[in-house]
Amino acid sequence: MSDVFKSRSLNVIEDFSIDERRYFFRKTKELKDAILSSDDDVMDKFRINDPDFGIYEVFLENSTRTKESFRNAAKFHHVKVSELLTSSSSINKGESYADTFNMLSGYQNVIFIVRSTVEGLTKWLSEETGEYAKRNGLPYRPAFINAGDGKHEHPTQELLDEFSFLEDNGMDFSHIHLALVGDLYHGRTVHSKADGLKLFDSVKVDLIAPDELMMPESYIDRMKENGFSVRIFPSIEEYLKCGDVALMWYFTRPQLERMGERILQKEAILREAITFREEFMPLIDPNTKFYHPLPRHKEHPTIPTFLDKTNFNAWERQAINGMYSRMVLLSLISGKIGDDFDGHMQKEPDYESEEYIIEVQPEDHPKKDKNYSEGVRPIRDGIVIDHICKGEEPKDIRTHMRLISSVLGLDDGKGGEWVSKGSDGKYKGIIFRPGEYELKRADLKRLAALAPNCTLNLIKDGKVEKKYRTHTPPRIYNFSDLSCSNEACISHPLSGEGVPASFHRTHDGKFECAYCGRVHTFKEIWKKN
Repeated sequence: MSDVFKSRSLNVIEDFSIDERRYFFRKTKELKDAILSSDDDVMDKFRINDPDFGIYEVFLENSTRTKESFRNAAKFHHVKVSELLTSSSSINKGESYADTFNMLSGYQNVIFIVRSTVEGLTKWLSEETGEYAKRNGLPYRPAFINAGDGKHEHPTQELLDEFSFLEDNGMDFSHIHLALVGDLYHGRTVHSKADGLKLFDSVKVDLIAPDELMMPESYIDRMKENGFSVRIFPSIEEYLKCGDVALMWYFTRPQLERMGERILQKEAILREAITFREEFMPLIDPNTKFYHPLPRHKEHPTIPTFLDKTNFNAWERQAINGMYSRMVLLSLISGKIGDDFDGHMQKEPDYESEEYIIEVQPEDHPKKDKNYSEGVRPIRDGIVIDHICKGEEPKDIRTHMRLISSVLGLDDGKGGEWVSKGSDGKYKGIIFRPGEYELKRADLKRLAALAPNCTLNLIKDGKVEKKYRTHTPPRIYNFSDLSCSNEACISHPLSGEGVPASFHRTHDGKFECAYCGRVHTFKEIWKKN
């Protein structure tokens, strides 16, 4: 048995490193070949083969394809397979997710496969039940597989998609050119590709959708950050005019019912832009392959049924690959395979080594008298927070200074806020509070997240006793006044679970929710009173 993958949860595709996923795909090919050739010896190397090993399916959102492929994959392993019937479960009576899954974890259930509209649910459960298992001395840490969470991710679909691409790419990881067609706005299967396609050394992605269905900008930015070449087209018709058309097309079903009456009025136009038509046949290479996560819309399929018996049809094999890939995933997480893995494992980012609150030496030489005609005068004892939101407009600076004062508990003191213009012509905010103030480390962390790149001066007897400069923290959490703005997120107050919000910094200084992946500015992560 191997501990490389054992008890690992798969909440997002990035939970497995590129090397780990490449290993996964080689193993999936090995098992698929063995099943197709009835090689029992190889199949037995993958089977968990333990009737007491519990795998639990919990589908809080309807599913046929994912649920049944996981059920059949689990049965391959000769293990205990259970299902939570949500129609009769206490979850529908307001029972907390944590209590439900903690209870089920105590009944020798080792792997949970969870589908939900609540984004980030499996991430939270993997943390919560891990602590539960530790507290109660369970001999295993329950693992969670995200089988789709709202509009966030669907990592197991991404695994089977990538395996299908690789089969048609000769198991070559060096490059891929892929067209994504359809509802790229709602489709979590295409959102997973923003990071999933990092599997390939060179990636070219063509996004084909009208503006109303185009992929959210945050995912497009992520693709570009990952080094992908990204092109955007409003329709298939326009795409075919570009002269450089991908040999792999991935279609998704338009979910117009989620977008309101205004969009439904344009339904026919939107569907036409992303539906393949027979007149396009002469315009594409006959070696082109079409993929689709299935099922197709029965009245308005983006891949019409006349294509079913053509060489373009890769979606049927893709669907079958779902069972093979999920068999291997269960083998990995159970620890049955993985001994021969040789590569880089996915590691948690190091959030602790970076210092983002820098203490600097106050200037000890006397300053010349300043002109305080704007209204700000020196204080003898207190605090001055300077360089707030430098470069922004005065009204925006004032709005954010009110938030800073509220979050730091400065509303009850004397003093005030001021907007000034520096010698560089840029506006900046200043908060000054006379009196006795002692800011603890937690307060400084809050300030760094609230006002990155500001300066904090602690004044004593008319002199700057201590001075700090702040930078955006790599991570911010454990504050009751933090909140993700995504109402579908497990950490949003509406979930009722009491999950503490947690964020980590993005490359451009924003904050990404650790659960649902929603990206916020530093102004947007605080609860609004």
